[in-house]
Amino acid sequence: LGAGSVIHAMSDEQDMRKMGGIYKHIPLTYAMMLIGTLAITGFPLLSGYYSKDMILNSVYAASTYGQSSANFAFWIGMSAALLTAFYSWRLIFLTFHGAPRASEQVMSHIHESPKVMTVPLIILSVGAVFAGAVFANVFGIVDADLSFWHESIVMIGDHNVLEGAENIPSWVMYLSKAVGVIGFGLAFIMYWLWPKLPAICASIFKPIYLFSYNKWYIDELYDLLFVRSTKALGSFCHQIIDVRIIDAMIPNGAAKISDKLSIGASRLQNGLVYAYAFAMLIGMIFLVGYVLHGF
Repeated sequence: LGAGSVIHAMSDEQDMRKMGGIYKHIPLTYAMMLIGTLAITGFPLLSGYYSKDMILNSVYAASTYGQSSANFAFWIGMSAALLTAFYSWRLIFLTFHGAPRASEQVMSHIHESPKVMTVPLIILSVGAVFAGAVFANVFGIVDADLSFWHESIVMIGDHNVLEGAENIPSWVMYLSKAVGVIGFGLAFIMYWLWPKLPAICASIFKPIYLFSYNKWYIDELYDLLFVRSTKALGSFCHQIIDVRIIDAMIPNGAAKISDKLSIGASRLQNGLVYAYAFAMLIGMIFLVGYVLHGF
């Protein structure tokens, strides 16, 4: 919703690279997105702090119970938390801070969103700040009482990973917080202190940058495997099966035969009396011959 408010303020612009320096123009939207960013990156005591740590701690607890895939999932989760912190703060710095990169026309029309957009943002921000602390025990996650959830949360096996999540090594909790700080620090350095650094990194690691920028070339691969092959199959069916076989044999073939027969018949209708007399003579000869042969 915060992104929608920014897009509305920026005259439908959606590219963060064409924004910057707008926090003074839309302070309410900026404050709401700042709260959302703090929450999603697991800032202490905000809602994301409880949910993120509970997920990571539970997965780590599952790995200690001998679930090998859980160990892999734990490190993937930590990596995702790092990336989430990085791209979330990148959004804040690129969108709201730095020199404006939008046109003068767009900058002159920036305005705060109407209440129909800002009021839901305020309500959600209140939840982002207080919901985790207020409902952590009520929802029965912290004390591993799942009665509130009925069968919405199911744990397979004899081990209660939610109980195990309350007794994990301290380094797991420290690492969970450290990745958030590292993600923020990287975004702060690259998009605040040294805004030219991303371009330098993209130049140094150009193959990796292009691979990431082009979304792993999934669209190109999809185009190659499905779009082009489907178009080739459709072209083959049209040119070979439809045009050269079906059309050539049935409608076009019958039309050509009829056309040739009509041309041959039209040659007999030339309007010359001697030609008609000759045709009648030939007909009479065949008729007489048939009669004589029949007798």
